[in-house]
Amino acid sequence: MICFNVAGTRFNLRAAAIIEHQGKVLLHRAASDDFWTLPGGRVEPGEDAAATVAREMREELDESVDCGHLVMLIENFFAVAGQANHELGLYFQARLAEDSTLPRRASPFLVTDNGVPFEFNWFSRGQLAALHVLPLPVKELLLDDDRRLRHVVDRG
Repeated sequence: MICFNVAGTRFNLRAAAIIEHQGKVLLHRAASDDFWTLPGGRVEPGEDAAATVAREMREELDESVDCGHLVMLIENFFAVAGQANHELGLYFQARLAEDSTLPRRASPFLVTDNGVPFEFNWFSRGQLAALHVLPLPVKELLLDDDRRLRHVVDRG
């Protein structure tokens, strides 16, 4: 995975999926977190970001997705437990396979990834307004109908 420390900062290259179904978007969070994010993961060396999205959805959800176009590039600067982070986030529209069972799963549902429990849930736009979604520009994107590519620098 492309994640390393340099000059006291952790750098991370992440790709994530915007999966929508019947007016709702799929979000997830580690069971210990108080915020939600789009599902995805770290890009592996030699792997393009769209392939990362497809791989992560297979690994985490046992689902095949069609990774569509890139809608957001976020340069995200934040700190966790005193550790400075610089994350480059690539956010893609993604479509589930027609025979996907994901929309029929009872929500919320738990998935364990590398020993860490993650809670997944579907949220409507009305529900999104009240949620703590990170990075903040993602929440703005999800509440907007405009899905043209945008570049955002978020310094938390």
